[in-house]
Amino acid sequence: MSTATTPRPARPIRTGAFALLFALAGTPVAAQDPARDALLRDFQSPPDAAKPMVRWWWFGPSVDARELDREIGMMKAGGFGGFEVQPTYPLALDGALPGVTNTPYLSPAFLDALAHAGRTARARGMRIDVTLGSGWPFGGPHIPISQAASRVERRVVAIPAGATSATLPGMQPGERRLAGFLDGQRIALTDVDAVTVAAAARDRTLSLYTAGRTGQQVKRPSVGAEGYVLDHLDPAAIANHLTTVGDRLLSAFPASAPPYAMFSDSLEAYGSSWTGDLPQEFRRRRGYDLLDHLPALFDDAKGGNGVRYDWATTLSELVNERYFAPIDAWAVRHGTRFRAQAYGIPAPTLASSALVGLPEGEGDDWRSFTSTRWATSAAHLYAKSVISSEVWTWLHSPAWAATPLDMKVEADRHFLQGINQLVGHGWPYSPPGAPEPGWSFYAAAALNDHNPWFAVMPDVTRYLQRVSAMLRQGQPSNAVAIYLPVEDAFAAMRPALASVNDVMHAHVPDTLIAQVLDSGNGFDFIDAAAVRAGKLTQRVLILPELARIDADAYAAIARWVAKGGTLVAMGALPRESGGLHAERARAAVQALSNRLAKTTASLPQALAATADVRLGRPDPAFGFVRRHLADGDLYFVANTGNVPMRTTARFAGDRGNGEWWDPMTGTRSPVGRDAIAIDLAPYESRILVFAGASKTEGPKTEGPKPLPATREPLDGGWTLDLAGPLDRLTSWTERPALRSFSGTGIYRRTITGGGCVVLDFGAAAPVTPPAGARPFAAVAAPIRDAAIVRVNGVRAGSLWAPPYRIDLTRWLKPGLNTVEIQVSNTAINQLSGRPRPDYRLLTARYGERFQPQDLDRIAPQPSGIVQPVTLERTAGGGTCDVPR
Repeated sequence: MSTATTPRPARPIRTGAFALLFALAGTPVAAQDPARDALLRDFQSPPDAAKPMVRWWWFGPSVDARELDREIGMMKAGGFGGFEVQPTYPLALDGALPGVTNTPYLSPAFLDALAHAGRTARARGMRIDVTLGSGWPFGGPHIPISQAASRVERRVVAIPAGATSATLPGMQPGERRLAGFLDGQRIALTDVDAVTVAAAARDRTLSLYTAGRTGQQVKRPSVGAEGYVLDHLDPAAIANHLTTVGDRLLSAFPASAPPYAMFSDSLEAYGSSWTGDLPQEFRRRRGYDLLDHLPALFDDAKGGNGVRYDWATTLSELVNERYFAPIDAWAVRHGTRFRAQAYGIPAPTLASSALVGLPEGEGDDWRSFTSTRWATSAAHLYAKSVISSEVWTWLHSPAWAATPLDMKVEADRHFLQGINQLVGHGWPYSPPGAPEPGWSFYAAAALNDHNPWFAVMPDVTRYLQRVSAMLRQGQPSNAVAIYLPVEDAFAAMRPALASVNDVMHAHVPDTLIAQVLDSGNGFDFIDAAAVRAGKLTQRVLILPELARIDADAYAAIARWVAKGGTLVAMGALPRESGGLHAERARAAVQALSNRLAKTTASLPQALAATADVRLGRPDPAFGFVRRHLADGDLYFVANTGNVPMRTTARFAGDRGNGEWWDPMTGTRSPVGRDAIAIDLAPYESRILVFAGASKTEGPKTEGPKPLPATREPLDGGWTLDLAGPLDRLTSWTERPALRSFSGTGIYRRTITGGGCVVLDFGAAAPVTPPAGARPFAAVAAPIRDAAIVRVNGVRAGSLWAPPYRIDLTRWLKPGLNTVEIQVSNTAINQLSGRPRPDYRLLTARYGERFQPQDLDRIAPQPSGIVQPVTLERTAGGGTCDVPR
């Protein structure tokens, strides 16, 4: 692929539907139309707001103003639109490197650094977000044990035969006894550490239920941010955190220029399942005493599903009312926004995302249930136009192994779920004295300018910016909704895992999602709260296998069916509803199921009626997102597989006015009528636009056909500045002196101008990922890992993803021309030649705050141009498009 930054861009080489650029076709594809022209402007010059962002890790934190300025400048030069500051654990002892001093979190020196970063970002026109804490989940030294994450526990006390008393376990700070049960009956407890019971002829056990603290500590905290994770259900803990941490962070910014957003990571308060006033709130909301039914939280006793449903519902309501809603309100009061991953523990639901200004997801498995689609679905339902996602968190681990192609592959999987704002993980701050490639986070891609291939980062981010901008156009157009069985998740929930999203894989199987996608449909998730709020507007609703459903939501579904909606049930319709005392709701659900059973449709029939795309040959690697425009439709399509894709497709909304828009280059090409040819290299993507006036008369003009080309191998004749003249093109690692080299090598040779000239570096061959490997592009690329091509000293474009072909015609002059190919690899080879880092003294000083991931996978990787190059030439006339 070619991405040019000069005024005369390189022409990409395509075939089939992607073959011909407008400049070559000679005929405009669509008439002038104001709306379409505005869309085209956003495509060719996408707004800065659509640029990807990075999470910026400040290790220690130990940062220097000059280095902050330099790194912000490099972010901007790399095409990033902003950053999220996240202070995290130290990577060096004070004085271990020049200028390294670990400054306590929230200290005046830290806040000065944060203020400096804010001023520099504003001066450069960049966005700055700030994490509402250090590490995750939120907490720290300001959280006393009385405000720490809470849980309900069951302890067993043995009572021997004949005993009339039993000693109870002592309570630690932050703990209290809730209830005791003996022989299935609740017994009275007093403040003393013993209980009196009637003697029995057999051994017995007393179940003692206590409210205690999980003891969880903030993960990956910076110096001075250590402490308990807060109780997300406790208003006093949230208020304390906002005052002690949030207000102090905002004090680093002028009131007139706060951060763009304050960020909350996913709620990973493991084991959190209680809060101090839960019994009172439960009685007020549910109408009975939870303490009388505590065994049901742990056992499968009669009525247990109903009790657990009521308990989980209460937890979910409290986290919405006491965490998401008040923090969002606090952010709005301070002129900023709340960006949050509204899922995790304890018990947010999909509708929780409606309470935050900027919902965010994570997870790239677009053919499974993910928190990414959880977030995009909520945003679609509640009319939130910008939806961000945490990307590249586990990309091609260990750190420094990720390539530009890896970035694209994962980003496309997020785009296919509806994401239109990327927050990359991430950009590690690194002091000037750190050995190359500098510092890195324990588990994420390192995407800063210490990567040898950073020279092509502007091309990578331009692609990401274009796609993000296009996926903000118009409105989402998913005709199918999949109902999330939150009610079943609530009924099955246990104190050990009070989460909805973590158990949804068991309720929404991959096979169902695959069937929807493979039918040519897009979809959103929906839950009971959204249905009750009137958000069900799709044409098809799929109920996975479920036993329990909210009665009011079910009644709304029945009304929707009566107005023409198509209901599909993957199993028997539900017969249960509500909690322990929900007889009326249960009867209503049973009556509705009896009625709706006569109107449900089969899944294949329903999906066939709403398909957006019909492939000539089905391929699970084909993905798409459809956006409905005011005067047409826009599709993002991608080959997510590691082999070429060649088929045809028919698209809903095709009025004979289609154009392929290439987000890699900003160029356009016409689309044939009827079935549209799909010709995508491994991991290639395109945007298909049907906008503006329809074309109903005359054949589609696709320009002259390409002429036959001659192919000339260019294996020899090259020089490499790292090695001298080359007999053949092979990996740098075949030379012992370059085996541990990370950096850039420049290949040179001369070629003769004349006709249309294309350099073809060969196909990217599929490979099988090793067992246990983190996600990466599963191809053996002919260029490892990125190249910038120059002709006679002028930049012609870059190559970092399939197809590895570039048209050089417009840069060539008659006679001899010098071609330079600047190839850069990753930093992993350099690391392979070094001992692994030794953090013993750091751990002795600060404790073990991290464990570097996948260090056993560090090994030299193929680098440079690793296979012969072919020169393709046509004699002239026609186009420069040649079969690939």
